Amino acid sequence: MIPFNIPPFTGKEMNYIRQAVENQKICGDGPYTKKCSEWIEQKTGTAKCLLTTSCTHATELAALLADVKEGDEVIMPSYTFVSTADAFVLRGAKPVFVDIRPDTMNIDETLIEDAITPRTKAIVPVHYAGVACEMDTIMDIAKRHHLLVIEDAAQGIMSTYKGQDLGAIGDFGCFSFHETKNYSMGEGGALLIKDPQYVEEAEIIREKGTNRSKFYRGQIDKYTWVNYGSSYLPSDMNAAYLWAQLELADQINEKRLSLWNHYRELLTPLKEKGYIELPTVPEGCVHNAHMFYIKAKNLEERTRLIDFLKKNEIWSVFHYIPLHTAPAGMKFGEFHGEDRYTTKESERLCRLPMYYSLELDQVDYIVSEVKEFYQG
Repeated sequence: MIPFNIPPFTGKEMNYIRQAVENQKICGDGPYTKKCSEWIEQKTGTAKCLLTTSCTHATELAALLADVKEGDEVIMPSYTFVSTADAFVLRGAKPVFVDIRPDTMNIDETLIEDAITPRTKAIVPVHYAGVACEMDTIMDIAKRHHLLVIEDAAQGIMSTYKGQDLGAIGDFGCFSFHETKNYSMGEGGALLIKDPQYVEEAEIIREKGTNRSKFYRGQIDKYTWVNYGSSYLPSDMNAAYLWAQLELADQINEKRLSLWNHYRELLTPLKEKGYIELPTVPEGCVHNAHMFYIKAKNLEERTRLIDFLKKNEIWSVFHYIPLHTAPAGMKFGEFHGEDRYTTKESERLCRLPMYYSLELDQVDYIVSEVKEFYQG
């Protein structure tokens, strides 16, 4: 069986984890956490990066820094993972879902402004498959309406929009280092902060509401409880696993892009014959090959395709069920405008295996079976 995902592994992970243990510093904010955070800061140009226990927690931290409160509204796509909405629902806010673009599966930037009300607090663009949303338009809307932009860049590390790293364009950006992502620490994430004015408050909230970070830097003689907070620090052992991959970030990125391009080249004839649709990467966007997907004609065809591939030892999957159709989505949020594409396109999308250790000959086999399904 060719699995859908295998967590990335470079070979140095176990040595670094052992070193973290030998350092006798396996809690949060150890040497490897510092290495990873500084690498992300240098790569993206963000003012501050804070590693977190998940991208979910990074988004929760962003919601706290944005002072999202009960009665506020936050605009986002419905085609996203539940964490995008959860972080704001926990603050008592209402997710306001708008439709997506069928080409990128990203939020339709032309529909955002009509969804803004006096209660709107923030816009949350989700960079699906590591392909950027139309950020110039989104940032302009936010500026004119005095809104914050919180980028859900869970899939976006190493991707850019007009030369800017995803996650570092909005006021806050959130990365994921889950085992399904291009770079992993098992469970983990990061919060990127654009404006330095938020850094001290972010450190306090992340450290259980204490000013312990300043204490460790020698800026104060003792630390104490100064605000509400939680514990968003990952173990340094998790960061050690991640560091082994960030050291080879370009190599991993290039390998994934080669696989993505191979998929696209081999599947283009099926697209040209009208059997399937392939991903779109708009001009000005550089993606990270986070996933490769195809679009079938409809839900029924996609179901048959997934079953066919499974019978031929290939594990392919569908992706999100639109949040506005889920029980919690109907309870906590609302869909603004018409659902022209969100549900229809989500029912067509089929993700093919994509991971660092996947080989080109495996892609050849996967594509051959997709062709067999469509052409016999």
